[in-house]
Order: sequence, then C-alpha cells, then structure tokens
Amino acid sequence: MFTFYNACLTPTSFWLTGIPGLESLHIWLSIPFGSMYLVAVVGNVIILAVVRMDHSLHQPMYFFLCMLAIIDLVLSTSTMPKLLAIFWFGASNIGLNACLAQMFFIHCFATVESGVFLAMAFDRYVAICDPLRHTSVLTHEVVAYLGLAALLRGVLYIGPLPLLIHLRLPLYRTQIIAHSYCEHMAVVTLACGDTTVNNLYGMGIGFLVLILDSLAITASYVMIFRAVMGLATPEARLKTLGTCGSHICAILVFYIPIAVSSLTHRFGHHVPPHIHILLANFYLLIPPILNPVVYAVRTKQIRERLLYILKAGAPPR
Repeated sequence: MFTFYNACLTPTSFWLTGIPGLESLHIWLSIPFGSMYLVAVVGNVIILAVVRMDHSLHQPMYFFLCMLAIIDLVLSTSTMPKLLAIFWFGASNIGLNACLAQMFFIHCFATVESGVFLAMAFDRYVAICDPLRHTSVLTHEVVAYLGLAALLRGVLYIGPLPLLIHLRLPLYRTQIIAHSYCEHMAVVTLACGDTTVNNLYGMGIGFLVLILDSLAITASYVMIFRAVMGLATPEARLKTLGTCGSHICAILVFYIPIAVSSLTHRFGHHVPPHIHILLANFYLLIPPILNPVVYAVRTKQIRERLLYILKAGAPPR
C-alpha cells in the first residue's frame, strides 16, 4: 500500500475518517444524512420530470433550474454514498485515483453551479430590464451555450487541482484524511514538500468563483432593483420582484453555507474538527435539498404542475 521515503510515504489509497470525534455516533448520523440525501435525489428528479413533461415550462428560467437539479444530483452523489458506506460498513478506504476524481467532481460542479447562478442573474436582468428582447436574446441555443460555458469553466478551473496534487505532491505524512470526503485542502495539508503552488491556486480559484461571481450577481440585481423602483405602482414592483424571489433564495442557499464553511475552516481554529466536517457536508447537502423546495413553493407554474400530477395520480374516491 505504501512506499516509504524517510518519514514520508507514497500512498496508493487514503483513509477517510467520516466525522472525526463522532465515530461512535456514525450509525445514528447515517439516519439524518441518508434521509437528506434521499430527499435531495427525489426532489431534484421531480423537478427534472416536471419540466420535461410540461412544454409550457420549456423556457430559459426552467432550463437553468434543470441544470441546477443535475448539478445538485452530481454534488450530493459525489459524497453521500461514500459517507453512508463509512457510517454503515466502515468502508473508509478510498483509492488515490478515486480520491482525486471525487475531489474534481465536488469542486468542479460547485464551480459550475456558481456559473449557472450567474447565467440566471443575466436571464433575470434581461427579463426585467429589457423584457421586449428577452425571447430573442435568451433563445434555447443561447441557454445551452451558457450552460456549456459554465461547465467548461468549471472543468478548466478545477481540472488542474487534482493534476497539481498528482504531479507535485507524491509524498504524504499519513494516509488518514480527517474528513468525510476528499476535499482539496484536506489532502494538500497532509503532503510533504512545498505546497505553496497548490495553496495559491486553490485560493485563486476560490476568489475567482465566489468573490467575482457574487459581485457580478450583486451588480445585476442592483440594476434590476433600479429598474423595478422605476415602475409606476407598488403592485407592479412586488409582482416583478416576485419573479426574482426564487433565484435570490437559491443564491443565498448556495453561497451562505459555502461562506460559513470557508470562514470556519480559515479562521475558526478553536472550532472542534467535527463542526468543520459537518458544515462542509451541509453545504453540499443543503442546496440540493432546498432548491427544489424553493422553486416548487415559490414558482406558480411548477407548483400548479406538481398539484396536477398529484391529483391525477390520486386514487378516485
């Protein structure tokens, strides 16, 4: 399993601890985590099915929502099955290549999701600030290109992360990762040798994705609010802002857990390790759970379609 070089080793696999410090509670923790994963999968599959079945929902906003649903399924499935295997069977071992692949999918699709939120902000900006051109600007082809651009950006940004680890950091002090999944910094901190390049690249990507995307989204909503405040009546303002409500909620659900987890990881040195790991898992689970709920509750078309399907599937009295 290892090739030793002095005090360092070259592992072919790593050992994930799950939730460090709470090993005795792993079986009990599997209940809420398993339930949340099930809710996330079912909720996002329902959103995909509803949009696919109802042709009136084949509009840019709902296509972007489908992209979010697919991304959330990938994000939660990249981590939860392995975490549940650790909880239930003690299957903590993960191969080096599998670890790097998991790292890529987690960070890549989190980046893609941020890009989709940016595209959705552009969609809302055009719909409200230039409504007469919305259908000509946000065509199905343009929506597909925006989704593809978000995916390619994620691959280009995150692709070097596992490559830098594989090429620059072959030696490690231990194979034990005090985490429930192969997060970039959790792996890099175990490495022997100079990790400056890996640290700077990871921080640079975090700045580009979280800071610049959130600033661009904020700028778009500043222009949207200015346009809305120019409307004649309060009723028109509320109705127009209501079309943005679901998107704003989804953005907050995505960015707030990431910001809290990142700040706790960077500055919360006195926070117990299991709190760090629980927060890291929650930020991968909360958006997949809440996005379908937010859009099902706040979006009239999806809510009506869901009620119609439920009524149609109900047995006759």
